[in-house]
Amino acid sequence: MKYRELGGTGEMVPEIGLGTWKYSGGPEPLRKGIELGANLIDTAEMYRTEDAVGVAISGRRDKVFLATKVLSSHLRRDAVLKAADDSLRLLDDDVIDLYQIHSPNPGVPIAETMGAMEELVDRGIVRYIGVSNFSVAQMREAQQAMTKYPIVSNQVLYNLKRRQIERDLIPDCVENNITVIAYTPLADGSLAGKSRFRPDKGGEVLERVAKEVNKTRAQVALNWCLSRPNVIVIPKTNSVERTIENCEASGWYLTPAQVAALDEAYPL
Repeated sequence: MKYRELGGTGEMVPEIGLGTWKYSGGPEPLRKGIELGANLIDTAEMYRTEDAVGVAISGRRDKVFLATKVLSSHLRRDAVLKAADDSLRLLDDDVIDLYQIHSPNPGVPIAETMGAMEELVDRGIVRYIGVSNFSVAQMREAQQAMTKYPIVSNQVLYNLKRRQIERDLIPDCVENNITVIAYTPLADGSLAGKSRFRPDKGGEVLERVAKEVNKTRAQVALNWCLSRPNVIVIPKTNSVERTIENCEASGWYLTPAQVAALDEAYPL
């Protein structure tokens, strides 16, 4: 497993982590991921999988970089503090490595929310602060509201079929040393070949590249995401076998020509 720096923190995280939205695989797929170096596990208050993650990482916490999120409906100061405590109880832990705002809430002053997030860092309950589903303007507003700590990550939708963040968000994150955590990097599963329909033109190119590099479609789709600066991915699977497959998308690189072919096949 290859690692990349989280923001400008000096903290190294795997370029392929483990997502847990709609996760129901039990502890073994997550434990296999940890064993293979995919030790960033991402969950959220909304996912209702924090307790399952807590079970999976029990006895392995020193090997895990733990990320979770606070609901956008819990962004008032007291609600943020309570949500963090509730998450820690479900995770059966005493610190969150990366605490993220799940999505913006224009009904709550951003300064109030970010002040609460910084308070959690001051208390030693949270190590790093991130956001999710924030635009460039929303990231800047959030950062300007903070007085002590940086935003180190923005978790957003990104895959071959959904490339909109390349227009402004990825360049801004590169400029400001913010890690992009790509969720749903295999789209609806179709990029991994899980479709009852014949491949379209993009799928045909994906198949061709996969044969060229002797990898699966899923591995190529994940590796393509990693060809972008500051990007890591967090695919979700309930299967040990798929966890191994996803982790093997790290440690090698598509050629510039292969990346360009995929870019053309799945235009922005």
